[in-house]
Amino acid sequence: MKAKNKIITALLLSAGVTSGLALINKYIKMSAIAKKLLANPDPHCYKWRFGDVFYTKSGHGKPLLLIHDLDYASSGCEWDNLLPLLEKQYTVYTIDLLGCGRSEKPNLTYTNFLYVQLLNDFIKSEIGHRTNVIATGNSSSLVTMACVYNQDLFDKIMFINPESFSSCSQIPGKAAKLYHFILELPVLGTLLYHIASAKNIIEETFYETYFYDSHNVKPSFINKYFESAHLGDCPRAIYSSIVCNYTKCNICHSLEKIDNSIYILGGAAKKEIDPILREYIECNPAIEYSTISGTKYLPQLEKPEKTIEVIKMFFD
Repeated sequence: MKAKNKIITALLLSAGVTSGLALINKYIKMSAIAKKLLANPDPHCYKWRFGDVFYTKSGHGKPLLLIHDLDYASSGCEWDNLLPLLEKQYTVYTIDLLGCGRSEKPNLTYTNFLYVQLLNDFIKSEIGHRTNVIATGNSSSLVTMACVYNQDLFDKIMFINPESFSSCSQIPGKAAKLYHFILELPVLGTLLYHIASAKNIIEETFYETYFYDSHNVKPSFINKYFESAHLGDCPRAIYSSIVCNYTKCNICHSLEKIDNSIYILGGAAKKEIDPILREYIECNPAIEYSTISGTKYLPQLEKPEKTIEVIKMFFD
């Protein structure tokens, strides 16, 4: 009887803890999305087979697809400072990748090939013909592979601070697979994700990684990224896939095969930008490049006027 009572007590305590954690998770999520900073009065939705994909379309002229960094907190708002400058000359599409921002966030393992399919399908369905593309950071590998699979869909390509080949080539190890399993647990995984995506973590990323000058970091940037990280049904799924290296892909051999015009724009103050530029050019000597002084990872947010000069120079 005593053993039975202990089991019942343990089960009740476990249920109470689980319920408490679930309430905490719900409160964090509702607080993060309460301001509705990413609400769009004129949304577009691409009904893709794995989930609905949010995008915007504005301006007139040649099509230009802007693809944000593949990161759990990123979204099309990464391009907010550039849009007013670009839409005067181009038909600009900004996409929230599946699992990010305002797009649907199904509970699945996100891979490089999944995004390759998404980009090719999106261009075929929503743009309809060959398009110029700009991609930031980790999304550069997605564009590289998508272009290799269907080169006719891509015209000129610009990468903003692409990741290194060594970073692209990482694969899920035993520890990553274990962490991925833990993050898939509904209550505990969500709590761990909320800790990893806390507002102070995003704020620190802006100050230390994204921007060169901390005075240029606006609270609205941080708030939008924080909201983006908590929208949707299962935002922890994309975080888990990224940090556990399921979205990685060795792109060196693919980059060699591409004969599209490619331009790399780097932040001059970004750590290791010079060796990254060298390895890309060694792989494909036709690649052009430049850097913008006083910027790190997101020059399009920190110095949009300088960024637009390079964009117009390359795409015009």
